[in-house]
Amino acid sequence: MKTAWAHAIEHPRKRRTAFTLPEMMIALSILTMVLAGILSSHLFGVKMLEITKAKLGASDGARKAISTLISEVRSAKIILVGTGNQGSFTEVVDGYPQQGSAIQIYGSTNTNSFVRYFWDSTDKILKRAVNGGSAVSVVAQSLTNSLLFTSEDFTGTIITNNQNNRVIGVVLQFYQIQYPIILVGPGNYYDFYQLRTRITRRTLE
Repeated sequence: MKTAWAHAIEHPRKRRTAFTLPEMMIALSILTMVLAGILSSHLFGVKMLEITKAKLGASDGARKAISTLISEVRSAKIILVGTGNQGSFTEVVDGYPQQGSAIQIYGSTNTNSFVRYFWDSTDKILKRAVNGGSAVSVVAQSLTNSLLFTSEDFTGTIITNNQNNRVIGVVLQFYQIQYPIILVGPGNYYDFYQLRTRITRRTLE
């Protein structure tokens, strides 16, 4: 049988095994802040994933699209920069900056056989056409710039003549319709992407 003295000692110990109301409130507050931080981090990660996925998808698609263009320029015999469409082409004359919305590539000295890349202003699409063929293939869509092709020297300066050892510059500025072309979010993310490359021929005369 326990004495009154033993009860007096044991009772406070039993009370201290339970949480008090302030302790419960503090624990719940900490748990709520942790959960809020985890949720915020997750939502931020999802948002950044969508932004990054759109940019990577656009860049990767453009690289794949112009891979044929790069190969044809490198193996070309003659390259002309100017303006044109599926049925016609006008070369930039000497004395003016060698830049335009179209490029005509000859794989040999036979000027009757060529490949033409041109920007269609009606649908904002860069297209590829082969001389003598009626089919037109799409290279890149939703382009916002019209001067896609340039002839440059080794420093990147646009030249004014059709010199043999020039570098062909290609700039594609385009957007994707998943997002509006406005400021998005506190980081001012734009729905705008640019791909720029410079290509030289493998063999120079």
